Amino acid sequence: MKNYSFKNDYSEGCHPHILETLIKTNLVQQNGYGYDDYSEEARKLIKQKMNYPNADIHFVSGGTQANLLVISSILRPHESVVSAETGHIFTNETGAIEATGHKVHGLVTEDGKLKPEHIQSVLDTHTNKPHQVKQKLVYISNSTEVGTIYTKKELQELSAFCKGNDLYLFMDGARLGQALTSEINDLTLEDIANLTDIFYLGGTKNGALLGEAIIITNDKLKEEFGFHIKQKGAMLAKGRLLGIQFLELMKNDLYFDLAKHSNVQAMKIKFAFHNKGFQFLSDTFTNQIFPILTNSQIEKLSENFDFYVWKKIDEENSAIRLITSWATSDEVVEEFVKEIQSL
Repeated sequence: MKNYSFKNDYSEGCHPHILETLIKTNLVQQNGYGYDDYSEEARKLIKQKMNYPNADIHFVSGGTQANLLVISSILRPHESVVSAETGHIFTNETGAIEATGHKVHGLVTEDGKLKPEHIQSVLDTHTNKPHQVKQKLVYISNSTEVGTIYTKKELQELSAFCKGNDLYLFMDGARLGQALTSEINDLTLEDIANLTDIFYLGGTKNGALLGEAIIITNDKLKEEFGFHIKQKGAMLAKGRLLGIQFLELMKNDLYFDLAKHSNVQAMKIKFAFHNKGFQFLSDTFTNQIFPILTNSQIEKLSENFDFYVWKKIDEENSAIRLITSWATSDEVVEEFVKEIQSL
């Protein structure tokens, strides 16, 4: 076992507050299937924080499950979804969306973010209806799989484009906490609720044992969503397990404090690489960074720390991905910075 792993932001269990509350409430009887008091209170807090009282909120266990439920519930058999090529549904979910019979259009982007012109390029090459699939949903991630975030202007433009072209806009929020607490962010949770049709708040990567909160703001998408959750095996009988976690995360803004902490720790590492003159695959201000190192430097850092080699640049150099979490300590960062300084 290496000294520390920067492979992902869910290596640890969960924040102690969650464990304490799970133990404290363990023998309190509650209704099942998400109708428990804790889930109801968590929903109220989320609605308050995004100033959107009419939203429907459903708790499920994971990000792939959330993506599958949302997309398969929205699309009719002949409809497709547009995604960046780096999008999780395109690269890392074992064809879960395609397995439901829906095509995913993966588009090459410079920074992992979709723009209206990207989507328009798909629309322009799919005009031979009904002989080609119909685009109906746009999938984006915030923060993206390469650590970048959407600005308010970018999301407004994307939202307006989708509305003008009869497309739904869905935001994967597995790392939404990190996006919203980034030092360069200008979006609010209320903005996202108003500019998307459906999105989710990720708990698994931000202090929960497991869990994502799917938030539906478009009334057209609310009806019968529960049937999809049940049919696909995502409705936990002991829904309290998810409700308690989100209740604790929403209390006193713990969710955002944890996300900010992970960002701050990543930026310390980023600046250490920057001060040594290293280049980056993308300029990020969240808890994912992608410095470019030589193979020998990667080998040296790998002696005591785990991380992914993300992309081969050439024969001598590769970009690595480092992810900090809500639990990454100052001591770990200081030790890693010393390793960087010795390269």
